[in-house]
Amino acid sequence: MTPQSRTSTADSTSGAPARGRRRGRVAGPSIPLGSLTQREHRAEIQCQACGSTRVTRLSMNLTDGTPVEFTSCHRCEHKTWEHGGDAMSVSTVLDKARKN
Repeated sequence: MTPQSRTSTADSTSGAPARGRRRGRVAGPSIPLGSLTQREHRAEIQCQACGSTRVTRLSMNLTDGTPVEFTSCHRCEHKTWEHGGDAMSVSTVLDKARKN
């Protein structure tokens, strides 16, 4: 087979390998991001244990698909997981995050 007879999978404009279509996630509603360094961009979320507003809050899906809000306090290191506004125990989170 000669080099001219080979079928190329490269993009003709950039020379980069062609990529297949990716299956993306469906975009959900846009939620404003908070900031630890810019006070005006912080959400008014407080630690359930000490009341501090120095917390990090993340939205995530556990392995079984359960959407949760994880909150970690920078002052007292208290951590919580919530689903639908209800607190979840660590053992419940671990069970739902375990791969089957």
